[in-house]
Amino acid sequence: MKVISIKEPWATLIKDRKKYIETRSWKTNYRGPIYIHASKAKITKEISSNKELMNLVGDSKLNYGYIICQCELIDCVPMTQNFINNLKDNNYQEYVEGIYKEGRYAWILDNIKVLDTPIKVSGQLGIWNYEDTMKQDN
Repeated sequence: MKVISIKEPWATLIKDRKKYIETRSWKTNYRGPIYIHASKAKITKEISSNKELMNLVGDSKLNYGYIICQCELIDCVPMTQNFINNLKDNNYQEYVEGIYKEGRYAWILDNIKVLDTPIKVSGQLGIWNYEDTMKQDN
């Protein structure tokens, strides 16, 4: 199964179905099922002081170092100023949850399903593969 590691609190916002667009500096041609892995990197002071973002997280538990949900990566859209303005005007919550700048990419997610049991595993950069037979961290 394909996996993408995402820093917290963004991974949890996806798991909680509050975020459906992952913003990246690079595009992907991959479409299909993908696990969301909450990376081990702790939230920075800058992020934790972003009240608008942290209010969306609410009381949700952050899951550092775990695969927490599965979804479908259905599209990868290059960000234009028109795309950004439309999102800001019509879906401000989603706009607050990402880095929207021309030249970046919006990875469109759908069909988010929370895993019954999160999977503890070390993450990797880029899209990577996870197989149930892989050694899990203790």
